[in-house]
Amino acid sequence: MNSSKHTELANHAWSVADLLRGDYKQSDYGKVILPFTVLRRLECVLDLTRDKVLAEHDRFKGQDVDVSRFLRRASGHRFYNVSGYTLKSIANDSGQAAKHLLAYIGAFSENAQEVMERYEFAQQVRRLDNAGLLYRVVGRFADFDLHPYQRDKKTREILTDDRGEPLVNVSNHQMGYVFEELIRRFAEQSNGPAGEHFTPREVVELMVNLLVAPDDDVLSIPGTSRTVMDPACGTGGMLSAAEEHITRHNSSATVTVFGQELNPESWAICRSDMMIKDQDPDNIKFGNSFSDDGHRGKHFDYLLANPPFGVEWKKVKDEVEDEYETLGESGRFGAGLPRINDGSLLFLQHMISKMKPVTADGKGGSRIAIVFNGSPLFTGAAESGESRIRQWILENDWLEGIVALPDQLFYNTGISTYFWILTNRKAKGHKGKVVLLDARDQFAKMRKSLGDKRKFVTGDQIKDITRLYAEALDAAQDADHPQHGKVKVFANEDFGYRRITVERPLKLRFEVTDETLTALAASKPIQKVSDVNTLTTALKPLVGQVWMTKRAAWDTLRKTMAEGGAPWPTGTAFQKAMRDIVGVRDPEGEVQLVKGEPEPDAELRDYENVPLDENVEEYLRREVLPHVPDAWIDHEKTKIGYEIPFTRHFYVYKPPRPLAEIDAELKALEAEIQALLGEVTA
Repeated sequence: MNSSKHTELANHAWSVADLLRGDYKQSDYGKVILPFTVLRRLECVLDLTRDKVLAEHDRFKGQDVDVSRFLRRASGHRFYNVSGYTLKSIANDSGQAAKHLLAYIGAFSENAQEVMERYEFAQQVRRLDNAGLLYRVVGRFADFDLHPYQRDKKTREILTDDRGEPLVNVSNHQMGYVFEELIRRFAEQSNGPAGEHFTPREVVELMVNLLVAPDDDVLSIPGTSRTVMDPACGTGGMLSAAEEHITRHNSSATVTVFGQELNPESWAICRSDMMIKDQDPDNIKFGNSFSDDGHRGKHFDYLLANPPFGVEWKKVKDEVEDEYETLGESGRFGAGLPRINDGSLLFLQHMISKMKPVTADGKGGSRIAIVFNGSPLFTGAAESGESRIRQWILENDWLEGIVALPDQLFYNTGISTYFWILTNRKAKGHKGKVVLLDARDQFAKMRKSLGDKRKFVTGDQIKDITRLYAEALDAAQDADHPQHGKVKVFANEDFGYRRITVERPLKLRFEVTDETLTALAASKPIQKVSDVNTLTTALKPLVGQVWMTKRAAWDTLRKTMAEGGAPWPTGTAFQKAMRDIVGVRDPEGEVQLVKGEPEPDAELRDYENVPLDENVEEYLRREVLPHVPDAWIDHEKTKIGYEIPFTRHFYVYKPPRPLAEIDAELKALEAEIQALLGEVTA
């Protein structure tokens, strides 16, 4: 693809900003440029069949007939326009530009009108008209050549090559790049997160490869039909890439795409793109996938998404929690709810609910690919919402693999990211196993940064990663494989652990100090049962005394208090308060007992994560008791947790440089500094 072409087209569209400057804030440029670009593309696509549509419209004029299907057939697309206006004719009548443009928009089919409504296009038309800019903006876009095919300048007929194939001018794929470039610029101007709208093309290509490549043999069968869904579809780049991958292997395959998007501009672009590609635009739903599932009850062959990283789901908290509590495992979120500030694992649960069931003969099933940051791998302690979700996925044997990507790969963040690949129809060799593939070093530096994106994955690297993922089981087992160190394979249960609570006994000595007396006087439990002035006065002579056992301390305290006119109160509250104040933690002190058993010291309490396949008592004897022989496990507090410590598994220890080498370097630097200082003083 000619990358300079889509940059040139995007520059043409963005040049309208010169007209808007002064009347619009920079952050609002996109509100004009994006919908006008969509409008011009729709006009160019419909140009070839425009006369045919108008003739068909006239034929049914005045008749009580639903003509929409006839008009769609005449247009050759899933949308149409029955107006005699064009952007060029509207621009030529500056005084009536607003009136004619709104009439032009109103003549589109309902699905196209809905796209423009999401842009709040009528509002922008009035604003531009009031500023005296409308006809000039319309004129700029009227000269914008976004026709799908090259045409003869005089006859306007489509030009063809030697084989009779039409010469492409601006393909749907190229148009996708133009949209994405405009959105990126719009996001930069408004300080918005561009990555919420789209994903870099090479990332999409790699993701689709890992998602679909294992099925290439099946997809090549004539008459193959597949459905693809993206619950955070943005401008539809992933859906388009998946469709292209499948049809590239089988031109006769039927691919139907579905999506949902919360951002109105992105939704509008995606929906218009689907119309242009002859996909059903009604399959692209608007709204929040969590609170308003636009594809309720539907299941798909492939699901893929790049949901926003670390975005809270507070706005839909009530709806999500209600589904969790009322539907439980029969709903989408029965496995658990993650913390409110990151909805990543909600997206994954939503997608899992859309997987096709596997039939008794092994047919059906689905594959999922999703982009995450590192948080879903390990965030959340044992039995937290995140841990329960990971446990649910692993115990159901759905997680096929995780691929670590380079950092600085996305437009809106420089952090490291990961592909999660899931399926409910694992290949026989993959059952019960999870592949971890480290592709963090597979990148090339960009000549010019785009936002936070400073790296990209080359075509050859995409092929290498795809091939390595397919060979993962062999590569992990074969020490001679050239990429052996980049792949590791684990059993599902390897990611599970028991979170054990290691207790140590509370050991105290007992002493009376001036601070002790002050604390006793301020203690409310003691104030309730004793006159604190009398008590502290009675104990004043004991300041400085220390006892190593509670019995000895209590005997002396009781006797001294009685002699001072402060009898020892009955009740456990007094004794507990007295012990907490007079008792001092001491490794050589007396072990405190409760019902004959050692009382645990909360300050010495520790936690250990023990692999599921290991006996916790053996772990205690090996790892803990050699250091603290009096420790024990409180089994009632043991919890089950699941995490995927990706970086730990691929950590390679790098020993520090020898001291002699460092010393030599320091001496060399010192000599260099001395030489420079000598030049200055000379």
